[in-house]
Amino acid sequence: MDSATSSFHAELKRLHRAPEPEVLKPLLAHARLTPAEREGAVQVALGLLADLRAAQSSGWVNQFLQQYRLNSSEGVALLSLAEAFLRVPDPETADQLIADKFGDADWSAHKGKSSSKLVNTATWGLVIGKALVSDGGQGGVLRRLIARAGEPFVRQAVGAAMKMMGEVFVMGRTIDEAMRRMKKPENRGFTASFDMLGEAARTFPDGQRYFDAYRRAIEAVGSDPAAGHSVSVKLSALHPRYEVPQWERCVPALTEMLEALCIEAAQKGIALTVDAEESERLEMSLQIIETVGRLPALKGWDGYGMAVQAYGKRCRAVIGWADALGQETGRRMNVRLVKGAYWDSEIKRTQEAGLSDYPLFTRKAATDVSYLACAKDMLAAKGIAPAFASHNALTVATIVEWAGKSRDFEFQRLHGMGEGLYERLVREEGYHCRIYAPVGGHRDLLAYLVRRLLENGANSSFVHQLADERLTDEELLADPVEKIAKVGGERHPSIPLPRDLFAPERRNSEGIDLQDKDTLAAVAKAISDCSGKGPSGAEQGSGLRRSTPSEMVARAQQAYPDWTARPVHERAACLERLADLLEQHRTELMAICVHEARKTIPDALAEVREAVDFCRYYADQARAHLVPIELPGPTGERNVLRHEGRGVWATIAPWNFPLAIFLGQTVAALVAGNAVVAKPAPQTPRIAARAVELAHQAGIPEDVLILAPGGPEVGAALVADPRVAGVAFTGSTATARKIARELLANEDRPLVPLIAETGGVNAMIVDSTALAEQVVQDVVTSSFRSAGQRCSALRLLLLQEEIAESTLEMLSGAMDTLIVGDPADPATDVGPVIDRQAYDNLMGRREATRNSWIKTIDVPAEGNFVPPTAIRLRSMDDLNREWFGPLLHVATWKAGELERTIDHVNAKGFGLTMGLHSRIARSAETVEALARVGNLYVNRSMIGAIVGSQPFGGEGFSGTGPKAGGPHYLPRFCAERVTSTDTTSSGGNATLLSLDDIGF
Repeated sequence: MDSATSSFHAELKRLHRAPEPEVLKPLLAHARLTPAEREGAVQVALGLLADLRAAQSSGWVNQFLQQYRLNSSEGVALLSLAEAFLRVPDPETADQLIADKFGDADWSAHKGKSSSKLVNTATWGLVIGKALVSDGGQGGVLRRLIARAGEPFVRQAVGAAMKMMGEVFVMGRTIDEAMRRMKKPENRGFTASFDMLGEAARTFPDGQRYFDAYRRAIEAVGSDPAAGHSVSVKLSALHPRYEVPQWERCVPALTEMLEALCIEAAQKGIALTVDAEESERLEMSLQIIETVGRLPALKGWDGYGMAVQAYGKRCRAVIGWADALGQETGRRMNVRLVKGAYWDSEIKRTQEAGLSDYPLFTRKAATDVSYLACAKDMLAAKGIAPAFASHNALTVATIVEWAGKSRDFEFQRLHGMGEGLYERLVREEGYHCRIYAPVGGHRDLLAYLVRRLLENGANSSFVHQLADERLTDEELLADPVEKIAKVGGERHPSIPLPRDLFAPERRNSEGIDLQDKDTLAAVAKAISDCSGKGPSGAEQGSGLRRSTPSEMVARAQQAYPDWTARPVHERAACLERLADLLEQHRTELMAICVHEARKTIPDALAEVREAVDFCRYYADQARAHLVPIELPGPTGERNVLRHEGRGVWATIAPWNFPLAIFLGQTVAALVAGNAVVAKPAPQTPRIAARAVELAHQAGIPEDVLILAPGGPEVGAALVADPRVAGVAFTGSTATARKIARELLANEDRPLVPLIAETGGVNAMIVDSTALAEQVVQDVVTSSFRSAGQRCSALRLLLLQEEIAESTLEMLSGAMDTLIVGDPADPATDVGPVIDRQAYDNLMGRREATRNSWIKTIDVPAEGNFVPPTAIRLRSMDDLNREWFGPLLHVATWKAGELERTIDHVNAKGFGLTMGLHSRIARSAETVEALARVGNLYVNRSMIGAIVGSQPFGGEGFSGTGPKAGGPHYLPRFCAERVTSTDTTSSGGNATLLSLDDIGF
């Protein structure tokens, strides 16, 4: 970046995840109104409130929120219907969705209650639908109506209500229709910024389609530049891989596309605004915007703009950056200040990633403070043409107060919201207001509609509060600066920092912000620098074997008594020290995972974090549950249950999770009081050796935890040793069977426990209510991440017939966006499989199904790269074994046959994971009740179980249980012993006899 703008780079970095009070302190000072300003703003706001209330008879959203609170069953049902109904192609599933969403909702209570004709019309449609799907009708007219019209009438009534809702939020199905609608009397005096609906591209054809739609919009709007309308562009709609790891290919491509759109807009004499994205894309957005803004071909064009989100901690710095860019390029940058559109998902992603802090404010009032501070900067900026997007009367009034007589800025509002707020300001007082106007088919509006309602219906939103008649004007117009000052700018108490997500029990594992370009580059360099360290797997394995398996068991058996005698809290402390050491050596451990296990950088990070979580979780569980428990019984008797170690355990780990599973099952056995001989997979001994070394540093004695590298013969010897008191194994079903047989073969050997976690033919069921974009994203993640080498990975995709072809078309396009290559490269999505044997096995299956390929992609010629491939099956019954790699098998099922489909999956005998994508809650309940699987994932990917939150493990051919990372895991490693003592044996029940008023 050039001079003035580059000076903001360090400030953007500093603010990104800075503590909330630290960020808010200067904002509070800047946003604070003087007493006179406060009084003036309140007076203006009171007038705006009166305008809003007067307009409520035509203000659909306010009326909607009054009738259907979003925390009510009716509000939830409406949002669910609006999100899914119009995309369902088949009548049977549509009927199921209607019946599911109506449920117990009382639509008749809302009938005719609103002053909005639109709300009442929609309600009548829903009342009719409710009556017609009700099980307990009153007969008469309704019975005859059902007999005559039946379910099609229900769908028609509900469909009409849904389309009516859609028309409120979408300006037009085409740009021409939207422009005609802007000429209607209710829009007199307003201009529009047209947004071609599309949350994000999933394929390159998607991106091209949105690009063409933007070009058509520019051409249409440019045909009448005097109208003053503009176009908004969303960069994520133009490229399916708009992600930091894909920086080198997406940023140049997006720059080129944005340049073409801007040149056309400049030639047409209209404005173009780049919409805001999630915080992780901010730096990419700024680079693209700046590069295009400095183009000589656009010099002198004042129509260039961007949107900035006030909920972000970096917002004020971005305003300064935009001002600098505007001044340097000789233009006034159009800056649209919004409060923010991705708040909830940003919070969740930060927690999942275990990052240091949030990139945004956790209180709504803090966002309001940020908005006001940024608005004040914008009003004073020389290189910015300000646009203030808000539905909040106090925010608008404060800007009016600060601006004085100036009208050199504009307000903005969403189409369908904020009616009444700006009409007088525009038509009588000379202010300018632009309507942000979505354009697209009703089917495309679904996700957009739900998000808008959720944002504006949230308890903290002004629109929601305005609809709450219990709130006074004083409460509605409370000063956000005073609210935040009163709490010292502290984070919301119900939103803990990611590290405290599981507090007070344990600390969450630390993540790395791989969505920060500089951080990602530094991690990649450190991993690359470690590439030559350490011997190869074979060399490491042979070099570490200093004794035979029998000698290892003997050493462990000798060390066991002292270890098991140590108090449980001491053993737990060793695990916690190990967790700390794993985090201290995180980059080194990631590097070994990348170079030895061929994991991508994100997968390597997840591996280390999971190992850390196992250590802390089992330490906490041991302290809480492995202490003596006094049990109830008759008076004069004391009964105590104790959990004690069994002796020596053999833990046998797989190569696909060579750190997390290796350590997880090992530290569980250790903290339960056992000694352990731990055997890693022969492909991944280096990571295991380093883990054991750190465990010894953490205080676990060397003879209590012994590494046993080697091939299958080492594992077989350990299992056959009668001194081994238990085996924990993760691997193939066939090997688990062999272990089980061996443990029972010697009749002189005690019966010992086997904890086995094996694979599965994991299925995902998708019905026609599912959102295809979400399905495709989750299928790609579940099937191809880690090159499909996860026991939880998706193997069998089951699509409802009606949506199969369209979903597979999108899936094929999404597969084309994948990068297969060196796992040490941050841009790589899919690395090689573990070794040549796995490669040959998978390629054999792939070649045998060549005539059934739906889609495959190119991969590097050198290395064990198996091309991600989707394979069509004639029937789901044609797949009955696990193919451990990036091979996805696809079959279809018929509407109405969900239970039969589940039965077919159950019949395969595996029971590890299953996925369901559906918007029908009753379908989720059906799958939950019938599926014989350990882990069911609904409307999300099927990989990435979180320790303590999603205990992992299967049944049937997929394992013995108990679940790893769950509350019942540790006791399986223990011997349970009860001591029962008669406390009266030495004469009399002293406790009983000492009671007051004993009754004689």
